[in-house]
Amino acid sequence: MAAESSFDVIVLGAGIMGSCAAHAAASRGATVLLLDRFDLLHHLGSSNGLSRTIRDAYPKARYPPMVRLARRLWSGAEADAGYRVLTPSPHLSIGPLSDASLLAAVRNGGGAEVDVGERWPGVFRVPDGGWVTAVSELGGGVLNATKAVAMFQALAVSKGAVVRDNTEQKGEEFRGAKCVVTVGAWTSKLVKSVAGLDLPIQPLHMLSLYWKIKPGHEDELTVTGEAGFPTFSSHGDPHVYSTPSLELPGLIKINYDSGPPCDPDRRDWTSGVDDAAARVAQWIEEFMPGHVETDGGPVVRQSCMYSMTPDKDFVIDFLGGEFGQDVVIGPASLVTASRWGQRWGSSLQRWPSMARPEPRQRPGWSSSISESAGLRAIPRGTTTTTPINLIVSANSVILLSVSSTHL
Repeated sequence: MAAESSFDVIVLGAGIMGSCAAHAAASRGATVLLLDRFDLLHHLGSSNGLSRTIRDAYPKARYPPMVRLARRLWSGAEADAGYRVLTPSPHLSIGPLSDASLLAAVRNGGGAEVDVGERWPGVFRVPDGGWVTAVSELGGGVLNATKAVAMFQALAVSKGAVVRDNTEQKGEEFRGAKCVVTVGAWTSKLVKSVAGLDLPIQPLHMLSLYWKIKPGHEDELTVTGEAGFPTFSSHGDPHVYSTPSLELPGLIKINYDSGPPCDPDRRDWTSGVDDAAARVAQWIEEFMPGHVETDGGPVVRQSCMYSMTPDKDFVIDFLGGEFGQDVVIGPASLVTASRWGQRWGSSLQRWPSMARPEPRQRPGWSSSISESAGLRAIPRGTTTTTPINLIVSANSVILLSVSSTHL
């Protein structure tokens, strides 16, 4: 097999998680191949679109420190690239005082109660009494999703990584010592076909809904406006979230935080559309009637997918079985991939051993990863074993042989 077809690490899936992992691995000196079965920057998965929120208001206390680390990593990557993909903003949490999950998110995110009528006059109509309106001043932000994926692919290539798309059509085969699988909504299908394991990851068909801002109020809902409009999450029924008006002037994205189950290979692209739009329109009429139009529904609708787990936590582990620790299943959960991409990408590349000339010690997890997160840490001082050769074709991983030498 040609030398250029052999790599230390092969990453399957060139969305935000895979692109970050490829960049991180290449930055540590590994020979890296990043593969995608579709076009680069395609709109079929979870990493496409003009914006994603980043926030540190999470009910589970382990996540806010990881988000803060992710912010630092995003900043470093932007410095390397020479341009920005993350626009900081405040984050507003709204909801009934009886919602324990909301109260935990506010506490963990360092939020403080504010009078939204004073902070953003006339924008929100919140019920009197029994409601939380808390702001984390540095806790929000808007990520340009597609631009971020492109940035990390370019950074990976600058470090020597090879990037290939449309691999299913081309039928090419590549050999690698280690493999990182970051295929998002396709994770369950791939793992089932390769290892016979049933992972509890359910793809959901989601919608990004952009609504017209009423004339004269456009500047009030922008992150760059005088009041600095926030990202926000409104807990309750319906649970909606929003980013400030930014990527499409005159429009604001307000989404329903759920959607119907789907098969990523057989989406009809219409399931849940009317339901989501109706729920968000109802919320707008109740909470932002003076600033956002609902007549005629959302102006722009963009599809994407969540990868939902029962507890809404990430799935990240070695595949095990005959693959042992040579295949890593990358994070799959929700649509949080964009905000976590740099965080998990930096960690994923540490899981498989990437030594080339001689066995060496694994670096282990950085101290910022807590075992309380349910993630298996590689103890420091553990030495690598002889790698298993893997043959990778399109979206498949096949055990080839046990090699007596490194590739």
